[in-house]
Amino acid sequence: MTTLLVLGGTQFLGRAVAEEAVRQGVRVVVVHRGEHEPPVGVTAIRGDRTDPGSWTEVENLLARERWDLVVDTWSGEPSAVRRSAAGLRDRADRYAYVSSRSVYAWPPPDGAEEDAPVVDLPDGDDPDDLGYAESKLLAERAVEEHFGARALILRAGLLVGPRENTGRLPRWLARLAAGGPVPVPGPPDLDWQYVDARDLAAWTLRAAADGLGGVFDAVGPPGGTTTAELLGLGAEITGGGSTLHWRAPAAFVDAEVQPWTDLPGWFPPGPEHAAVHRGAAAKAARYGLVQRPLRDTVADTWAWMCTAEGRAAVGDLDPLWSAEVERRLLDAGGAIPAQPSVRSPATNN
Repeated sequence: MTTLLVLGGTQFLGRAVAEEAVRQGVRVVVVHRGEHEPPVGVTAIRGDRTDPGSWTEVENLLARERWDLVVDTWSGEPSAVRRSAAGLRDRADRYAYVSSRSVYAWPPPDGAEEDAPVVDLPDGDDPDDLGYAESKLLAERAVEEHFGARALILRAGLLVGPRENTGRLPRWLARLAAGGPVPVPGPPDLDWQYVDARDLAAWTLRAAADGLGGVFDAVGPPGGTTTAELLGLGAEITGGGSTLHWRAPAAFVDAEVQPWTDLPGWFPPGPEHAAVHRGAAAKAARYGLVQRPLRDTVADTWAWMCTAEGRAAVGDLDPLWSAEVERRLLDAGGAIPAQPSVRSPATNN
């Protein structure tokens, strides 16, 4: 691969793709709206696909070159993806669109594969009538319409790593870094499925270079970690002296602490947990998607959070809960023991 066009490329996964390609010696052009600084080593073009006039100017520039791969991370209205896919179909060999496992009808079953049922789509594609899942699915179809077998659809799962802009791991790390007793939801051995954005970025470039197309659940294997390992590593690496105090899921329900939104990445055992953390992910693994050690992901995320850039990026994130809610959780019944097999610091009171 010699030329890569990244639509986006200044924040999380798109940036990881651009940086990995630069590291490999690929010529990288990033088209972005100017809201964040582009990575070092790329050629940056400002343009907004939601503004047809602005995008026409960008297309005229992009048409001067042939692209080995386009990577698109857009999460807004699908008309923007349709516009770029239509304009680039004769100028690019392959088009990789970063979608989401959210496109599956909720909740997808335990062990779901890429052929699981997807959400129903309304008539038309008015962004006011579309949710996140529907927008992603329509964008997938726009890419497939214009690129056919040359389309690589990546249905991402729980993405973590440096520059994470959703706050899922950073919110946990920020609380653990503050020290003291931290109420955490059991059971400690509840499994998590995730992927480091840098590993997904490297695999995306390799998959495209190998000529892969079609739909892939872009996430690591089920059982990649547990709540105890993830939070124990966070407590250790942040060095805040925090201790984990395990509580039954019901204690968090009683305190009106919501899974996923207030407890990033976490669902209690049941269909919703299986939907998020137990996708088969066998197809991507079969074609070489592997993960670095979780310790490296947590340590690198924390190191980024300690930089000026990281502090600015996570400074506006909501805390996991208020001090009052935390006291109620610590005082609540339903304490459960940490399991002896936990590989990271874990305590209980």
